[in-house]
Amino acid sequence: MNSLLELMNTRRSVRRYKADMVPQEILDQIIEAGLYAPSGKGQQNTIILQVTDKALRDEIVRRNCEIGGWEAGFDPFYGAPAMLIVLAKKDWPNRVYDGSVVMENLMLAAHALGVGSCWIHRAKEEFETPWGRDLLKSLGIGEEYEGIGHCALGWPDGEPPQAAERKEGRVYYIKQPG
Repeated sequence: MNSLLELMNTRRSVRRYKADMVPQEILDQIIEAGLYAPSGKGQQNTIILQVTDKALRDEIVRRNCEIGGWEAGFDPFYGAPAMLIVLAKKDWPNRVYDGSVVMENLMLAAHALGVGSCWIHRAKEEFETPWGRDLLKSLGIGEEYEGIGHCALGWPDGEPPQAAERKEGRVYYIKQPG
């Protein structure tokens, strides 16, 4: 099987990570894959925030937990020491689609490099708050962006889950007669 197809078939969400940080050289390769994701009209209206600072990571975990309605102390990032947050220009009609393709590229690249990943939601809600807007301003980002997703990253702690059986009846064929 083609190696890309193999990666697509074997990548799974990791929900338990070792505390060891992923080296910056590997994070850079993952980020680069995200930057090469296709985008509507080739406009590249997405940005990626790398968060490896533990204090900021823990603050995002706390806020994400509040938005999700979980009790304090729960980690919706499953202990991942790094995260890449994908945002897209708020006024761009393809923002969710473009950001989703970036997220997929990040997760496939991570898998190719032996790094576990998991798409964590609630980035939209986080960056609609004054805290989120202030964080972007502190980075010199003045335009309005919408959070698309967090890509939790780290070394898997244990074996990744196996793929569930694929459901039947999800493909319909419309072929040329004859």
